[in-house]
Amino acid sequence: MIVVIGKSGQLAQELKATSANKQVIFLGREDINLFDEDALTLKLNKYKPKVIINASAYTAVDKAESDEQAAFKLNCDAVASLAEYCSENNVRFIHVSTDFVFDGKKETPYEVNDKTSPVSVYGASKLAGECAIQELMDSEYAIVRTSWLYSTYGNNFVKTMLRLMAERDELGVVADQIGCPTYARGLAEFIWNLAEVSEVSPIYNWSDLGAASWYDFAVEIYNQAMKLGLLSKEVKISPISTSDYPTPATRPSFSLLKADSASSLEWQFNLKNMLEELKSM
Repeated sequence: MIVVIGKSGQLAQELKATSANKQVIFLGREDINLFDEDALTLKLNKYKPKVIINASAYTAVDKAESDEQAAFKLNCDAVASLAEYCSENNVRFIHVSTDFVFDGKKETPYEVNDKTSPVSVYGASKLAGECAIQELMDSEYAIVRTSWLYSTYGNNFVKTMLRLMAERDELGVVADQIGCPTYARGLAEFIWNLAEVSEVSPIYNWSDLGAASWYDFAVEIYNQAMKLGLLSKEVKISPISTSDYPTPATRPSFSLLKADSASSLEWQFNLKNMLEELKSM
């Protein structure tokens, strides 16, 4: 049995969409209390999992700056409780983390063993979760860092851009933050593979291939959406700097991950797949 922590987020929904022929249960916040260790243990013992996948997280990057306690509670304390259960019960733990554990000062893609130094509360809370796992578990855990996740499910940059492009004639999009968009469908398939292989590494970087700024990403969304008929009017998209669009949380200016697997695809190709699926929904 595989237990997925999370039910409504975009990754959890992609895991569900790709879970055919797997013995799996999805537990949302109404199904399991991650903050009560006794209740957590009782619930998980009911399913006797061989693998636990944590697809839940506090992901409101800007809100976390003023809601630090809540961010650390879900991204660190709950993760520690899950890791402790896995350690005590010989369960493989697969946990999803983020490129925001890095400060963005590097000029080449981040590798799994590069020094972490988050520049936001969100990044710090996710790093604290990683550290908790490494302290509580000796083996049988996999921390999967990913970046700029999007899907047909939930709220994300692609769906926000499509909405704004339909509403407005002009958009300004940040052009001096570099990373890589990642289709959550591919990440879900990678995670299922980690659940089944005989051995896992402690940390993986997983993103689609290539690099982009948010501006590059927005332009590609527009061009592909026009070709597919998801948009039908001209929109002027202009590059702006981070300083032109101040936010409560600092973002790393360069958070490109060196992906571990050659099985990931170019981000433009995966964006096309997602938009085609969105059109068919």
